[in-house]
Amino acid sequence: MVPAPASNDLRRRDRIVRYKPYVPKEGEDPMAEYMNLLAMLFSMCGLMMRFKWAAWAAVYCAFIGFSNSRSSEDTKQIFSSFMLSISSVVMSYLQSPTPMAISYFS
Repeated sequence: MVPAPASNDLRRRDRIVRYKPYVPKEGEDPMAEYMNLLAMLFSMCGLMMRFKWAAWAAVYCAFIGFSNSRSSEDTKQIFSSFMLSISSVVMSYLQSPTPMAISYFS
C-alpha cells in the first residue's frame, strides 16, 4: 500500500479531544458494584464447583453490596446477586448435606 500524501489527510484536527482519565466524584464509591460482582463470581463457583465456602462468601459479598448500594442503583441487579448467592448456598447443601469441613485442621 502506498501512503496517502499529507494534502489528502481527512482527519479533522479541531475534533481531536485529548484523553482525560475518569476521576470519581466525592460521593461515588464503587464498593457496592465490586461486592455485587464478587457475589456473582463466588456464587457461580459455589454452584458449578460445589464449593461451600464460595457460596458463603457469595452471601457475605451480597450483603455488603446490598448495604453499600445507593437507592438510585439498579435494584434488579442487586436482588439477582443476592438471590443467586442464596440459591448457591441452598444448592450446595442439597447436593451434599454434610457440614463444611475445614481441610487444613484435619
